[in-house]
Amino acid sequence: MVACGAMRILYGVPSEGMGHATRSKVVIEHLLAANHDVRIASSDRAFELLEKAFPKRCFRIEGLHLKYDRGSVDKSASFAHLMANAPEGLVTNVQQYMRLWTEELPDVVISDFESFTYYFAKLRQIPLLSIDNMQVINRCTLGIEIPAEEVDSYQLAKTIIKAKVPFCHRYLVTSFFNAPPRKPNTVVIPPILRELVIREKALGLPASEHLVVYQTASTQDDLISGLQSVKRHRFIVYGLNREETLGNVTLRKFSEDGFIRDLATSRGVITNGGFSLISEAVFLHRPVCSFPLSGQFEQFVNGAQIERHGYGRCFPRFSPDAVKAFLYDLPLFAGYLERYDQIDNGPTFDAVDQFLADVRVGSLPIDT
Repeated sequence: MVACGAMRILYGVPSEGMGHATRSKVVIEHLLAANHDVRIASSDRAFELLEKAFPKRCFRIEGLHLKYDRGSVDKSASFAHLMANAPEGLVTNVQQYMRLWTEELPDVVISDFESFTYYFAKLRQIPLLSIDNMQVINRCTLGIEIPAEEVDSYQLAKTIIKAKVPFCHRYLVTSFFNAPPRKPNTVVIPPILRELVIREKALGLPASEHLVVYQTASTQDDLISGLQSVKRHRFIVYGLNREETLGNVTLRKFSEDGFIRDLATSRGVITNGGFSLISEAVFLHRPVCSFPLSGQFEQFVNGAQIERHGYGRCFPRFSPDAVKAFLYDLPLFAGYLERYDQIDNGPTFDAVDQFLADVRVGSLPIDT
C-alpha cells in the first residue's frame, strides 16, 4: 500500500552511458521523498548503481551495448553483440515482465529512453512520461546547421529516437541549450543535476590550474601522448581506470566526490560529446572542449551547441593543436558561461509533479 495521494511508479533506465542512471537517481530520490512507491528496471552498471542506492526496488533487465573503435561507434560490432545476446536478453525481459504482471500494476511509468518499461506501459495502458535529452533531436528546434557529412547520421538518429518511445503522454526534454519545442506535449527543462554538483557550485571554489579530461572510448590510444605534448598545462584524466602520473598528465580511477571536485575547480573540460558531463560543466561555468564520437549525432549536436552558445569549442577529432586552440580562448568562453543561470533541479521536479497531478485528474492528451 502507498500513502494517500502517493502513486506506484515504474521507472525505466537504460545502461548505455551512466548519465541516464545518475540523472534518474535524482528524480527517483525526489519521488521517494514525496512518498511515491518507485520500482526501477535497468541493466548492467546502471542496475548496480541504482540497486545500491535503492535496495530491493530494482529489476534487472537486458539492454543494448555499444562497441567503439578509435573514438567512433563500431556499428557492425554493436549489431553483432546485440544479435549474439538478444535471445537470452529477451527471455530475461519477458521473465521480468511476468513478474510485474503478477504484482499490483503501477499508476505511472517513467522512461528515460528505455524500451522495456515503455512497452509495459503501452501494453497495460498506463500513463507514460518520457524524461531524456535525446528527444531534443526529434521534438525541438535545434537552431544549428547540419553539415552534409552529418545528414545521414541525423536522419538515422531522428528515426531511431522517434521510434524508441513514441506516443507518450508527455515528454520532458532536458537541455543545456536553447531548444524551443516544435511538437505538442513537450516541455524543455534544464539538465538534471546531481546534488553534489549543486553543492560544489554553491561553495564557489576558485579555478585551479588543471583541466579535466573524461574519455569514454578507451581505444583513443593517442590521448595521453597528445596531452603530454601540450606543455605548461596540467591534465587530470578520468575514464581509463588507472592511477598513474605521466609528466603533466595524471590518470585517476573514478570517484564521484573526487571527480566532481576536480571538475568544479578545473579551468575547463575536455571530453567527447556526452550530455551529462557537458551539462555539469556548463552549470559550473567551466569551458568545454568537445570531440564528439563519430557516428553519434547526439554528441555532434551537443558539441555544436557548445560553439553556438560560446561555451567552448568543438572539433571533429582529438589533436594537441585543437586543445591549444581551445586553451587560447578560455577567457572568452568564461564570459559567455557567466550568462548561464540555472540554480537547481526545481523546474524538473515541478514538471514531474505536474504530470503526476494531471494523471490524478485524467488530463493527459497523448502525442500524435
